[in-house]
Amino acid sequence: MSSEARQTQQPSPQQTTRQRETNAPPSPPSSPRRGEIWDVNWSPGRGAEQQGIRPALIIQNDRGNASLSYPLTIVASMSRTERELPLHVRIAPSEENGLTDFTDVKCEQVMTIEKSRLMRRRGGITSDELSRVDTALKLSLNLLP
Repeated sequence: MSSEARQTQQPSPQQTTRQRETNAPPSPPSSPRRGEIWDVNWSPGRGAEQQGIRPALIIQNDRGNASLSYPLTIVASMSRTERELPLHVRIAPSEENGLTDFTDVKCEQVMTIEKSRLMRRRGGITSDELSRVDTALKLSLNLLP
């Protein structure tokens, strides 16, 4: 992690006390699960990277997400910018996913982030939507036969 990122992540006094008592790193509110949409604190971003608090789809497997010794997760960024691209998967807003607008999962923008960047769970996508994301990820990573 860069020194910039470490400087911007100031733990609360309660986290510092708990961390000292347990000698464990601070953890997010709960373990993310594959297919969930979370608000992510992207700041500080660099150049064309996302910044601010924006949604992302968790694509890391649940075993890695649940591991207390693995503080990272893998996400795909999301955007309301409408572009007809084979690497984007359009998700309609619903109560289940917590989105308020049509939003694209941008499968060409896959990032590994610290779980501490996860701010709030919005909801989850359907198994059909996750299947479409898997296909777009394979296309993006050139893993299709």
